[in-house]
Amino acid sequence: MISPRTIEIIQSVAPAVAANAETLTRKFYQRMFEENPEVLAYFNPAHQHSGGQQRALAGAIVAYFSHIDNPQVLGPAIEIIAQKHCSLGIQPEHYPIVGKHLLAAVKDLFGDAATDEVVGAIAEAYGFLAKVCIDREAEIYKQQREAPGGWNGYRKFRVDRKVRESEVVTSLYLKPADGGQLPTFQAGQYLTVRVDHPATPTSPRNYSLSDEPGVGHYRISVKRESRLAETAPDGLISNYLHDVVQPGDTLEIGPPCGEFFLQPEHVGAASPDGGRPVVFLAGGIGITPLLSMAKSLVRQGHTAPVLFVQAARNCRVQAFGSELEALQKQAPNFETHVVYDEPTDDDLTQGRCRSGGRIDEEFLKTHTPYETAAYYFCGPPSFMRCIYASLKNLGVDDDRIRFEFFGPRQEIASPPAEAAVA
Repeated sequence: MISPRTIEIIQSVAPAVAANAETLTRKFYQRMFEENPEVLAYFNPAHQHSGGQQRALAGAIVAYFSHIDNPQVLGPAIEIIAQKHCSLGIQPEHYPIVGKHLLAAVKDLFGDAATDEVVGAIAEAYGFLAKVCIDREAEIYKQQREAPGGWNGYRKFRVDRKVRESEVVTSLYLKPADGGQLPTFQAGQYLTVRVDHPATPTSPRNYSLSDEPGVGHYRISVKRESRLAETAPDGLISNYLHDVVQPGDTLEIGPPCGEFFLQPEHVGAASPDGGRPVVFLAGGIGITPLLSMAKSLVRQGHTAPVLFVQAARNCRVQAFGSELEALQKQAPNFETHVVYDEPTDDDLTQGRCRSGGRIDEEFLKTHTPYETAAYYFCGPPSFMRCIYASLKNLGVDDDRIRFEFFGPRQEIASPPAEAAVA
């Protein structure tokens, strides 16, 4: 446990840390990458370039310091971190590296205010959190290893086939190269893909599993990513998977990870009525984990109403329209609603979408059972901010809201911008 004196010190410095959190994390990453460049292999350079990684860590530090007297409330956040760490192969020996550079960044930023007592308290708090994460990650690694067909680290998979889903999305169907058993997964989880890029060494990437469990393959569906800024390259791995990797090639794949999946209290026997209405809200490539969930839900025979709302620019970039139509034909309780915000001239007249515009509060109030439904959503940050704010304005409790997001979770609660869905 954390000592009372450490809790007192952390609470006293928490406001200053919060006010300078992003400066602190930028200093931290700079120091760590310069002195321990071997850890670069675990970090996506696009997230560093965008500042998302720095903001995510800053948000985690602020949340931890704010709840230092009751760290149990951070359980869901710790689960996200542990799953992410296991997807990348983070090991206990990496934690001292992080601790060393975090404390050095604190001293560098706060100068004389970072007394030995303050630094000692932060070190104790970090050590406590590190142990919690290490213990949970050990459990996850064990579960992965002991699952039928399971493994740790990376396993070679053969690309069985590639399917072009839209102008920007391509699916890769993956089977174990050794012909061995394929472990099951929770619909909504993701895989890790490690590519030995011929020109630019880079970190592994996470891609959501877009098909349901138990079908004899894993499927990931990759959006071709364009550059985030003029000074940044196009998405290195996404373009490589689109243009270079072909059926018959092998890829190194990490086991399924992630905590974004259907909750039993929403859809299972734990629910007193056998399951709530479920609403899936997909923006752009955010459809991938939600489609896996929807397919799984239909297969399980969920009887409560299910509404799948897909937001896309237009028919050219919409993916999986035919799969959603098939689910609607298969299950009488399953309904789809496609929304285009930049429809082509004939998208509406040809019935390719039900409406034009964006998914906002009025849409959710009009088209979804917001008083009772459980909501699962995924998409670009602006889309998710809009959805979350709209649901809260409609009085939807957090226990009926589930989403997947890279970055500080509190960013979802910031004022929404236009809900882009590309």
